[in-house]
Amino acid sequence: MAYLRFITTLATCVPYALYAIPRSDYMIAHKDVYSREVRYDFVRSICWRIRVHASTMVKAYGLENLPKEGGYIMYSNHQGKYDAIGIINTHERPMSVLWEEKSAARIIARQVAGLMDSSTISFTDHRSQVKVLSDIARKVQRGERYLIFPEGGYKDNHNELQEFKSGCFMCALKSKAPIVPVVLYDSWRSMDTNKWGVVRVQVHYLEPIPYEEYGKLDRKGVCALMKSRIQDKLTELKKKDPRNQRITK
Repeated sequence: MAYLRFITTLATCVPYALYAIPRSDYMIAHKDVYSREVRYDFVRSICWRIRVHASTMVKAYGLENLPKEGGYIMYSNHQGKYDAIGIINTHERPMSVLWEEKSAARIIARQVAGLMDSSTISFTDHRSQVKVLSDIARKVQRGERYLIFPEGGYKDNHNELQEFKSGCFMCALKSKAPIVPVVLYDSWRSMDTNKWGVVRVQVHYLEPIPYEEYGKLDRKGVCALMKSRIQDKLTELKKKDPRNQRITK
């Protein structure tokens, strides 16, 4: 379903896209000239522009929880089209994202994925999934940072969780790197609604889980652990949200 906020954001971004798309393609074709840091800064400028046109404000919590050294994998809940943009807006150091291949092939998404050296995955080709996740594990071992949405997609779930796909935790077990739970709150309101007005999105970076804690589990166990951490934080945020509190007289 195409929401008015999403359509309006795309329409108002067209003039900027006429500059950003060829610029991105040029930088991708000349990665020997443009460092990963420079390319990621350009990605963040694109995401900043989208945020403004989407009338969205983003507040990050727990940035101190992000490991200062080495690679790590962030696993976040998935609510809508703004999710990756909101995280990129608040994550200063270069990172990559695991994209579903059809989504990554779309205009703008293709450029952003290319600039970030992101990986794409097919939901139907299981052999390629193993290869992609193994490649991510090797990259994280080398010190890179990755963002993965274990729900795989979103279906008007708003601030509720969907089923997590345990297979995406294989790369965590292989990398033996810290995994960071990330909780998005109200991200769906940015582009997946027909209501106007300023939207306030929260991005919560929770305490990282070291390999020493999750390494004894299989991928289904790691999946359950990650989902419980994200669910607990979502429950806490919903309880604090005044819109969810009934006023009794």
